[in-house]
Amino acid sequence: MRMLGVTLLSLFPAALFANTNDAVNDERFWAQWRGPRMAGISPNGNPPMEWSETKNVAWKIDFPGHGSSTPIIWEDRLYVLTAVPAEGEATKPDEVGSQRRRGDMASANEVEQIFKVFALRRSDGSVVWEHTANRALPHEGKQQNNSYASGSAVTDGVHLIAHFGSWGLYGYDLEGTLLWSKDFGTLRTRGGFGEGTSPALFGDTLVVQWDSEDESFIVALDKATGEERWRKSRDEVTSWATPLVVSHGGRIQVIATGERRVMGYDLESGDVIWEGDGLTLNAIPSPVEHDGIVYVTSGFRGNAARAIRLSDAKGDITGASKAVLWELDRDTPYVPSPLVYEGILYLIKSNSAILTALDAETGRAHYGPARLEGLSEVYASPTGVKGHVIILGRDGNALVLKNGPELTIVARNSLDDGFDASPAIVGNEMYLRGYRHLYKIAE
Repeated sequence: MRMLGVTLLSLFPAALFANTNDAVNDERFWAQWRGPRMAGISPNGNPPMEWSETKNVAWKIDFPGHGSSTPIIWEDRLYVLTAVPAEGEATKPDEVGSQRRRGDMASANEVEQIFKVFALRRSDGSVVWEHTANRALPHEGKQQNNSYASGSAVTDGVHLIAHFGSWGLYGYDLEGTLLWSKDFGTLRTRGGFGEGTSPALFGDTLVVQWDSEDESFIVALDKATGEERWRKSRDEVTSWATPLVVSHGGRIQVIATGERRVMGYDLESGDVIWEGDGLTLNAIPSPVEHDGIVYVTSGFRGNAARAIRLSDAKGDITGASKAVLWELDRDTPYVPSPLVYEGILYLIKSNSAILTALDAETGRAHYGPARLEGLSEVYASPTGVKGHVIILGRDGNALVLKNGPELTIVARNSLDDGFDASPAIVGNEMYLRGYRHLYKIAE
């Protein structure tokens, strides 16, 4: 296995970018869940399209604990969240502390979890620093395929935000110094399925969507201090989608999906700009935006996909509003988020290896539903790079498709691990977080 070095990017321009409102969307990095604009696309990426345990693996490391969160990337480092069973390990938590949460029951989960934040070197995967954010016995169990660290971190190049849901929200600097922490209490999920949303960041405002079986709300905080700027109650049950922050028509809005309603909030005030029909039970896929159109999907005990034009979205858009360009009631994703790549919308059916490609503006099918031979279940979201679409399977296999109106498979790849986390891509490198290992894919 060849060990490759990293060509370090100039720190000075990145530092300038980190001070702008849009630093989290710097296309040179992968600073949040699904990368720049939360779109699942690496605009300038050029990693290998073929890989295996003996080909184009620059390094592979064992990584502790179980987490579905995607690594995020800034400069020469990766930042990864995980939950590690305690098994007698003695660690000192960062601020929120080691405790049982309100309503904790030992029968829900008998294993205490250690919630960790890691900074790793891109060059070789070595640990720069690690911190224990919290140590606690979870108040409830989780779905067997979920983890206790399913949300991804987010950074603007100055601040690093780690969200462990019921076990705290933490603000660090990039050297691992804890700046603040926030405790929203206990989030009780539908069916005890566990948690999974990631925080969203725009400018100096951090947004957390907290949909539960008890009190649901969406909250905006100052990224530097953790102080609340506004909080709005939501008439919602559990959802797992990460909110999307978009700038459109001179106004910045937060798109939040749910079973009961899909809503657009003003980032500055929290006021509702528009709202419409909800999706299905267990709304998990995160919304995406392309050319002023937001795409929302879900697919548990039903199917729902909708294209919403933001310029026409005002007030209640339920029913025959011109803001809703089209809707689909079949073959939509349960866990994977959608991908819009150069005008084509890709949807995984449920969690199966069945793909549909649509014209993003009209909803007209290019192909599908088409079975992706060689894959079994899919949790990771499709990712676009250099004219290709990468789809990771839970069995360690992966397909690379040519982006276009016809289904064309250009590579079949396999690694000795399984993948629920989505790829993270920067430059000529791709990082894959597996159940046991973390991989760097590079020539």
